[in-house]
Amino acid sequence: MVERIKAFLKEVKIETKKVVFPGRDELIGSTWVVVIFVIIVSFFLGIVDLGLTKMMQNLIR
Repeated sequence: MVERIKAFLKEVKIETKKVVFPGRDELIGSTWVVVIFVIIVSFFLGIVDLGLTKMMQNLIR
């Protein structure tokens, strides 16, 4: 069992060396894309929520 764990950790170390991490500029660009997308989706869902709330209020009356 211990040998299997050692082999697994050795493979993890080898695979970790293959990872290419993004540079600073790429990371900042990706972060901005995510932030802008979250803002757009939150506005869209807010508008949909407002519309559904008003529809439900009109149906209940």
